[in-house]
Amino acid sequence: MINNSWKIKTNSPPKKNSKWLLDVLAKNRGLTTPKKLADFLNPKLEHILEVQLTETQKAVTRILKARSKKEKIIVYSDYDADGICATAIMWETIFDLGTNVLPYVPHRIKEGYGLSTGAITKLAKDKVKLIITVDHGVTAASQIEHAKNLGVDVIVTDHHVLPQKLPRPLALVHTVDLCGAGVSWRLCWEIVKAMSPAYKEKLIEKLELASLATIADLVPLIGASRAIVKLGLEKISQTKRPGIKALIKASNINRSITTYELGHILAPRINAMGRIEHAIDSLRLLCAKNARQADELSQLLSKTNSLRQDLTTKAFLIARDLVEEKALVQIISHEDLHEGVIGLVAARLVEIFYKPAIVIAKGKIYSKGSARSIPGFNIVEAIRSSSEYLVDGGGHPMAAGFTIETRHIETFRQKIQSYASAKIVEGILNPTVEIECELQKEDINRNSLEIIKEFEPYGVSNPNPVFLTRNMLVEDVRCVGNESQHLKLQVDGINAIGFNMGQMRAKIRPGYQIDLVYALQEDSYNGNGSIQLKIKDLTVSV
Repeated sequence: MINNSWKIKTNSPPKKNSKWLLDVLAKNRGLTTPKKLADFLNPKLEHILEVQLTETQKAVTRILKARSKKEKIIVYSDYDADGICATAIMWETIFDLGTNVLPYVPHRIKEGYGLSTGAITKLAKDKVKLIITVDHGVTAASQIEHAKNLGVDVIVTDHHVLPQKLPRPLALVHTVDLCGAGVSWRLCWEIVKAMSPAYKEKLIEKLELASLATIADLVPLIGASRAIVKLGLEKISQTKRPGIKALIKASNINRSITTYELGHILAPRINAMGRIEHAIDSLRLLCAKNARQADELSQLLSKTNSLRQDLTTKAFLIARDLVEEKALVQIISHEDLHEGVIGLVAARLVEIFYKPAIVIAKGKIYSKGSARSIPGFNIVEAIRSSSEYLVDGGGHPMAAGFTIETRHIETFRQKIQSYASAKIVEGILNPTVEIECELQKEDINRNSLEIIKEFEPYGVSNPNPVFLTRNMLVEDVRCVGNESQHLKLQVDGINAIGFNMGQMRAKIRPGYQIDLVYALQEDSYNGNGSIQLKIKDLTVSV
């Protein structure tokens, strides 16, 4: 288990008024004026519309032209949850507005990430005149030139970090402030405004898809993205979409949908199809028109997700045996790794070792890689520093993917480690638990919980608040779970649960006093509305 250091952001005030905790949470999030706090607590549609995308007018004009000339349009998807949601938003919207449009979802194994020249050639033969990419395209310079040569215009809509060499599509619609589906939705707003303003209400309903994508893609929940999720969750709670209803039912969710359900239950099922089968079925589910079709597809997604879990477990065991614990970056390559789950394996390695991780599914000629990182180490820049060995690559500072010729893997490994030794400075590899403030035992109450709820939805850049309470008396201690992997405590009359912390059981006895780091939450499992502490860390104080 990694030893964490604790960082308390703000000292609790010596004299507390009724809003002291709200003031602490606001201060820790940089909400230093009444307007900033009000905007954060009450995000609105206007906050989404304030985001300015590049070259939107060029894109809107070209789509208008395609509609008037009845040209064939393809919305070219990515195969993850963000790309599928982005495709559903774009395809449904411009189809409803009277264009001749179809979606195209590539197969991860057969076609790879993003635009492929083979697919473009086939689409051109089918007389497609316009391709709109969603959630990809900024690294597809050669593919876009190929499309041009075949008489096909390309509009790129993307949110990934721009490369040094930009592609030259007809329009590059881009921002890093939203996920791919957020970019798609924002462009659709401009399309709707130009074509049919009455459609705006239907487009606002599609924020449910954009919110799911935002959480799935781990986008910071600040500004416009926070507004998307806040408003989108409201739409999901009253959704009319058969696919979302069926997926919730198939996932056995019988409580309100929060960012947890989006990120840990629904999104993995949508992602599973693109990882090991074909993501077209995820798109069919989201766009399903009747309950019977939606139920069948939701069952398929759930079964595929179970298979994905098994593949991930097997892949992780292979990767774990290849770990070099002294390496600054874990770089794992093996021919038995399934490329659909290597990103999940990389994430698990980061969780365990708190070091950047790159996992490569080794092929005979070409290999696929996926990377995850830690704060302070830009993984996409690290990978691009070895671009001479890559066929393609792109992503974000915390996550990236690439294709590499297999013969270059060892050289790539050495260069990445050299890059890391120059960039990783002292302290980066020491994980820190950031604590909002100390709570006294009497502060653990319903009023504090209600204040915490005001700052929802939680996610990246707005994490669920974590607190510290010292000298809590342990009244009961046991392990729970199928493999006794979880730690269950009762401290000062309050239930506390530490997931995957069962190994701490041997260090704690009833009667001990502990300093507890935790998130304060409602005990939804028992359904009685009582308060529960979700343990993040602890030390025995007496």
